[in-house]
Amino acid sequence: MVFMIKALVKLVRALCSNTAPAEIAHAFAWGVILGFLPKDNALWYILFVLIFFMRIQRGVFSLAVLVVSLFAGVADPLFDQIGYWVLTHPAMQDTMTKLINIPFVAFTKINNTIVMGCLICGICAYVPLYLFSRLFTFIWRRYIGGKLKNIKFIKAIGKIPLIRKIADIAQGELI
Repeated sequence: MVFMIKALVKLVRALCSNTAPAEIAHAFAWGVILGFLPKDNALWYILFVLIFFMRIQRGVFSLAVLVVSLFAGVADPLFDQIGYWVLTHPAMQDTMTKLINIPFVAFTKINNTIVMGCLICGICAYVPLYLFSRLFTFIWRRYIGGKLKNIKFIKAIGKIPLIRKIADIAQGELI
């Protein structure tokens, strides 16, 4: 719970700070892709490790992975159909046979219909996700972020002792 609150605070800070919009956008796009991808294969762990070599906003990435993972099961039937179509397509059968025969590639479960469907959908959705999050960051910084601080309701919520304590925990003051 504390980790989720910290990630949410980092997200709001990133949206309001001088963090480059591209770092936020890449983090969101990769977070969505890894959130949908099943976590029981080597492909997920390989991508997870490689992403941390990139210059991204890790709070946004963590929050995106956590939130999207909660809803990943809803999209599995779609990913299953797309993965089945790709894996059974005649043009892909020789390629997939050669891939699976390479040592350690089988650990990625690339021949699983849901993993393949997630991978294909993730590759196709990366640019739209990136553009959406760049636009959202721009709108947040220009129109929403500064005005939220001045709303009386937000100020009143900030004065509630429980909310203040959660905010202090999220900022790392009480840990």
